[in-house]
Amino acid sequence: MIRKAQIADVKDIQKLLMTFASRGDMLSRSLSELYESLRDFYVEEEVGVLLGAAALHIVWEDLAEVRSVAVSEDAGRKGIGGRLVESCISEAREIGLKRIFCLTYKPDFFAKHGFRLVDKAELPHKVWGDCIKCPKFPDCDENAMILDL
Repeated sequence: MIRKAQIADVKDIQKLLMTFASRGDMLSRSLSELYESLRDFYVEEEVGVLLGAAALHIVWEDLAEVRSVAVSEDAGRKGIGGRLVESCISEAREIGLKRIFCLTYKPDFFAKHGFRLVDKAELPHKVWGDCIKCPKFPDCDENAMILDL
């Protein structure tokens, strides 16, 4: 069941994200960051176990980022990541956003949801705030993708 994240989910979200961050697949998020951005997150849970998470982070009046998309390795290949991304896209449409971007190592996954590859230079400078925290900065090897709504 996909739902908006709740306070009780924060530590489980962090644990899930850290699994991927420790491998360099995504940025880690502190508990403080997760509590501050809790309303951005969707989660999927089954019988009280958090299986996946994704966030829609508003950047500007017409732009948001889908970020922190993670699914437990035990729950992979069941469509959970896709449902989480679709929840973010649906919310973006509901609130009137015009574009969503992502930075990803999985361009094929996001392409299935309508995102297209773009040059990172097409993204406004404002989106790079989190990148400064990344150990790979400024030599980012992620793919930039955009979805026009």
